[in-house]
Amino acid sequence: MRTRELYISVLAVLALACAMRAQAQSPYGIGRSATPAEIDGWNIDIDRDGNNLPPGSGSVRRGHEVFDQQCASCHGANGEGGLGERLVGGQGTLATPEPVQTVGSYWPYAPTLFDYIRRAMPQNAPQSLSNDDVYAVSAYILNLNGLLPADATLDARTLSAIKMPNRSMFVGDPRPDVKNPACMAAC
Repeated sequence: MRTRELYISVLAVLALACAMRAQAQSPYGIGRSATPAEIDGWNIDIDRDGNNLPPGSGSVRRGHEVFDQQCASCHGANGEGGLGERLVGGQGTLATPEPVQTVGSYWPYAPTLFDYIRRAMPQNAPQSLSNDDVYAVSAYILNLNGLLPADATLDARTLSAIKMPNRSMFVGDPRPDVKNPACMAAC
């Protein structure tokens, strides 16, 4: 009889401990709330208007140096492609049977170039470039595409001001089964 009472007591204590632990973590009993520092570390997205671009700047000249060191092995010495995607050229080809989608021909917003480079490049060490180096590489790629002069320096203000050639060619999805508020009025 004592063994059974002990066994029930142990089970009750375990059940209570599990319930208290689950309540402290979440309604599902797993995880924890992210700290403000963790949220800040993940909140690095840049939108098409350049909102959330960080402080810093980079020149086309510096971008050429960083590109040669960090990017050329995949994207080619002049952004012509290789293991990685082609970054340069293709203007005027999107409506042809063989479109060439590059930063200069297809990319609609310059600030999102910064966002992509900072998040994903170089592929073997994403998020390893400083903000200044990301601005510089962005400047160099835009220069290679004829969108920025060779003596230019990019920062949050100047990058946000660049109007990409294909910016107005993107349209909303007009299908009735797709809820797209921007398209509802325009399509």
